[in-house]
Amino acid sequence: MSEEDLRSAAEPGSGEVTATVIVNAPAAAVFKAFTAWERQSDWIPFTKVRVVEGDGGEGSLVEAVTTIGPAVLRDEMRVVRVDPPYEVRVVHCGRLLHGPGVLRCTPMGETRTQVVWHEWFHLPGGVAGRVAWPVLWPGSKLSLTQALKRFARLVEAGKI
Repeated sequence: MSEEDLRSAAEPGSGEVTATVIVNAPAAAVFKAFTAWERQSDWIPFTKVRVVEGDGGEGSLVEAVTTIGPAVLRDEMRVVRVDPPYEVRVVHCGRLLHGPGVLRCTPMGETRTQVVWHEWFHLPGGVAGRVAWPVLWPGSKLSLTQALKRFARLVEAGKI
């Protein structure tokens, strides 16, 4: 993907989804667990995540492949900012998914952290995609929230 294409993909799209969870763990531990990219496969259903370029830090390319039956969705993300233990920003830059995403960890004392995961997608399909989004959004919100709850349980149990 060219620099111009990456800049275009980094602009927020009209599809937006946010999920939030409180994790009973320090922000540094939560942030470290979230940026253990391959471990995301443990808490995002049907998804295999791997770093395909770089070390997982800024500039790295991360690939998440979700497979449900015969359907396969490949999501490529360029890591554009890492600010431990507070924030990581990515730009979805694959063939289908485009748009920025951010994970923010906000310390709530020494042993609790609020995690907010926010994504803005450029919806495929033009007008049809924008019309379909209100129908698809609740499922997107639910699946993202469930994944974050699973993440919180794993971090709290010391498994990530």
